[in-house]
Parts: sequence; structure tokens; C-alpha cells
Amino acid sequence: MSDDLRARFLIVDDHQSIRKLCMTVGASLGFHCMEAESGEAALAYLETDSPDIIVADLMMPNMTGLEFLPRVKQILPRTEIAIMTGHGSIETAVQAMKLGAYDYITKPFRIEELKLLLQRMEEKVKLVAENQFLRDRVSAEMELNGIVGSSSKIQDVLRMVARLKDTRTPVLITGASGTGKELVARAIHYRGSFAKRPFVAVDCGSLVPTLIESELFGYEKGAFTGANKSKEGLFQAANGGTVFLDEIGELPLELQAKLLRVLQEKEVRPVGSNQKVKVDVRVIAATNRDLEMAYKEGTFRKDLYFRLNVVTLHLPALRERKSDIPTLVHYFLDKFAPGKMVTISAAAMKCMLQYEWPGNVRELENAIERAVALGSQDTLEVHDLPPTIREGQEPQLAIESLPGPVRSTVSNTDLEELERVTIQRVFEQVQGDKALAGKMLGISRATLYRKLKRYNIGMGKGASAAV
Repeated sequence: MSDDLRARFLIVDDHQSIRKLCMTVGASLGFHCMEAESGEAALAYLETDSPDIIVADLMMPNMTGLEFLPRVKQILPRTEIAIMTGHGSIETAVQAMKLGAYDYITKPFRIEELKLLLQRMEEKVKLVAENQFLRDRVSAEMELNGIVGSSSKIQDVLRMVARLKDTRTPVLITGASGTGKELVARAIHYRGSFAKRPFVAVDCGSLVPTLIESELFGYEKGAFTGANKSKEGLFQAANGGTVFLDEIGELPLELQAKLLRVLQEKEVRPVGSNQKVKVDVRVIAATNRDLEMAYKEGTFRKDLYFRLNVVTLHLPALRERKSDIPTLVHYFLDKFAPGKMVTISAAAMKCMLQYEWPGNVRELENAIERAVALGSQDTLEVHDLPPTIREGQEPQLAIESLPGPVRSTVSNTDLEELERVTIQRVFEQVQGDKALAGKMLGISRATLYRKLKRYNIGMGKGASAAV
């Protein structure tokens, strides 16, 4: 499992031996383990990271576990906390539970006892996260449109979005052009507690080098020719919210140093000013470059790389999740031909499955928009697709790149079976919830009903037509 998907465990205790033991137990369970020697140190740590599970000692200098517990619950309401004490009593346990503790454990404790407690806490965290993930998909808003698919890779992305949406943790989104990096950044922002705050997207690759600093940090009147009045920069515009730095790898080295200072000091100095302005922003950066290789080659600052790369979220190329292509095709058909019930022929779908999609989802979207605009039939055929998709393919190679179950169906040209299997899998995953199935598949209610009826999915006795 990816490090970013592992449960994050924080032990808070003023005794190093206890912290070391708890981290050893947590590591044996596959957790990502962290430690803090006091409640104050732990709260400072929570400003930049968000553990899923916390075990805190009751009796610590300056701040007790019972004082620490409500502070954490205020910052991270979904984090599970257990209190550890050598002074255990029913009164302490009841008080801790009232303040939101998951459970408590008394010292000295057996390793198996701690392990069982951590496992139970992890199970609850996973259950709550999964329920929230499904609820988020049901109530998906405009900001999530386009993140469509049931493949394991795209579902992992959506789970990471659900985990990051309420945190201030810096996120680095990696992936090739056209995979939807800004879409994911907007989902992280708009699905959580930042939703009503500013979201400012900055395309670092399109900014004029001589104007980047003034665009990002603002400028004072008279700072340069044409500066007839003061103007706040994009960081100030995003104050309290999120700034999305797209294609961060294109930022010149000189500006990288200034950006690093802004992130460290949480203040900007407008061009031509001697005064610094405080800014409080969450930073999400994106790149299609290998930044680790870039800093080793000296074209990207190492310290900035590690400042941004707290959590990495990688978006798969479309060729790595070809089983999602039918779902995406129907999603874009509904988008560009709403209410027209336009479909796609098996031959055209096969053609799209065999193509390698160097432009990823953006290229697929453009292809469907073009086909809908130029096609004259209710069914899109191969000749409606762009020439690059129709010609110069290596069908057998493309088929081999598909997952096993998908490859076997495509090699038999049974594309309807591929669609049926995809819809069946999603329908079973959501336990027959048609509204949720439609959201996850990215298709309209009418399209979903037509396909459920066509493939006889969920149409058994007692099946409800209500959504």
C-alpha cells in the first residue's frame, strides 16, 4: 500500500521509552508512525499534518491528556484519540469519553492489548472514511465533475481527496498533462472546510518571467513603469483559502527561493514595498515533471521540493485505466449532448479502447465534443472520431495493455460485455443505490436506467425504480 494511504499514528507521551514502544507496535501494524513529547508539541505538529489515530498520555507536564483531547477534536474532528494513563479510574474513563475519546488504556499495558486497541481504532477510521467517501460521491457538485471512473487507481485518488479535503497539509499532485490535476485540486478545496474560502489557480508555466513576482506577491504604486496604483498579488487574493500552483516545475530558480520564504514565513512583500503582508494559505502544487530528478539536476530547489512534497497524489494516465474509458465516454456524451440520448457504436468504442491517449482525459473529452459537433447520427461511428484516433494504431499492443478481464472481452470484440461488467461492478459496490451508481459512473439518470434495463441489472423481483 502507498505510504499516503497508510493509517497515520501519533503517540503523545513525555516518556521516550513509551513513545518508542508504541511506535514499534504501530509500525508492526503497517502504520505511518510519529511522536510528540508533549501536548503543546503535538498541537504544533497538527498544524502541518493530520494523523488518523492518536494515543495521548493522561499525565503530562503543562497540558494533560484531558486538556489536549478537546483541542484535537476541535481541529480534527474525525481523528480517533485514546487516553493512556497509569492512574486509571472509572471517573477518568467517563470524562475522557464525554470529551470524545475512543477508549482508554491503563499502564502498564500488554503489547497485545495496545495492538488490539490500535486495530479497533483503525477499523473505525476506515469505516468512517469509506462512508464519507460514498456520501461525497452522492452529493458530488460541479467541482468534482469529470473525476469519473470505477478503476482501482481512480478510486484511490478519490479516497485521497476525501482524506485531504479538511487538512492544511501541502499536497503535490503529479501526473501527465490532461489527467485532471486542477480538477483534483478543486475537489480537495471545494469538498471540505475550505469550500467557502478563495481558491486561486496560478499557471506558473504561462506567467511572463519578468512579471511573475508582481503577479504572485503584488506591487506598490510606482514600483515599475505602468504601475499606476497598488495591486495585491495572487497569494493575498487567496488569503484564508487555497492557492493552486499549476506546473510548479516551470517556476524560475530565483522565484523558487522567494516562494520558499513565503511558505516558511507566511508573509509576502509586494514589489516596491518595504512592508511585509501576512498571508495564510493552503498550498496545492501540481507538475507533469519529475521534480525529484529536477532538484538532483539543479533545476529545482531541493528545500522547496520537500516543503511542497508532504503528501503526493499521483494521477494515472488514461492508458493505465482503460477500463474507465466507456464510463468517461458516456459521461462526456451526456455533457455535450444533454437529453439527446446519443450513443456510440461498438466499433467506435473499440477504436477508442485501442488508442493510447497521449493527451489523456482532456484529449478524450475533446474527441467526444468534436464527434458530437460534427456527427449527424444518434450513434457515433468510427468516421466521427478524430483522424489521429482512427489511424496509425497498433491494436494488439493496445489490447495487451488492458487489465486481464477487460483484455479478454475486447479481444473478443464484445465491448457490450465490458460495459455490462463495469456497470454491474459499480452497482454491486453501492449496494443497488441508483443515484450513487449514476454519480460514480458519470452518466445521467436516464442513461443509467436505460443501461440497467438493457443488461438486466438490478431488475430482479422487488427491485425498486425509485432513486
